[in-house]
Amino acid sequence: MLTDEQKSFFKKPNFGHLATLNADGSPHVSPVWIDVDDEHILINTAEGRKKLRNVRRDPRVAMEVHEQENPYSILSLNGEVVAITADGADEHIDELSLRYLGKEKYPFAQADEERIILKIRPTKVIAP
Repeated sequence: MLTDEQKSFFKKPNFGHLATLNADGSPHVSPVWIDVDDEHILINTAEGRKKLRNVRRDPRVAMEVHEQENPYSILSLNGEVVAITADGADEHIDELSLRYLGKEKYPFAQADEERIILKIRPTKVIAP
């Protein structure tokens, strides 16, 4: 479980860097918008993205988050993607768009794009 202080990293417009594993075992790192619920870290992505293909094959991930206000304040974690769902993903990307861009509607949506939420269960957290 994340502490309230750790959860605050995911409720601010901080960027995460999500590491997944390619088929050959090499790492793939993506900058991501981040969120959290009571139990999971939430990453909103889209069908066809490399990070999604990677976690479907191997759910292990790592992430690092730096606070925008103080980049020396860092949260690192290892975790596992325990759910992949489209339920609520369109509404969720709009919430993130408001947080990160100040726009109520995600402006980069593609007509044929299917949004997906990755739910990550942290297994190890290193943070303040």
